[in-house]
Amino acid sequence: MFLGEFEHAVDERGRVAIPAKFRSGLAEGMVVTRGIEHCLILWPMDEWRQITDKLRQFPLMNADARRLLRLLLSGATDATADRLGRILIPAFLREYAALQDTAVLVGVLDRIEIWGQENWERERSSLEEQGPVLAEHLFSLGVQP
Repeated sequence: MFLGEFEHAVDERGRVAIPAKFRSGLAEGMVVTRGIEHCLILWPMDEWRQITDKLRQFPLMNADARRLLRLLLSGATDATADRLGRILIPAFLREYAALQDTAVLVGVLDRIEIWGQENWERERSSLEEQGPVLAEHLFSLGVQP
């Protein structure tokens, strides 16, 4: 399980260190791809396999399903940590997520989101302001902790 928020530098080659706390959960390999809100998603390989099994069930005749598949899969790339626990994030993914000098890695249960610092600050601020409304909306849908 991945929990917490960590800031790490993005080096000149586009490498980002994975927090030591997260590394054991990624020992079997990992995939990084585009997320929905202009962040990146880092999936442990076993979770990625489960996600792709679900994606295979998307109806190909549905335009929204095809578009979401393109978003997630066209940007997907295997990642391997070096001896210092860094992964190389390809330039096109760094551009998508606005990763510049600092990346924010956010543990979200079964995945890690990688955010450009400015994007994360906007997202976190929005979440903090809208938290009660989001909770009420999810409660009305039957989602309860």
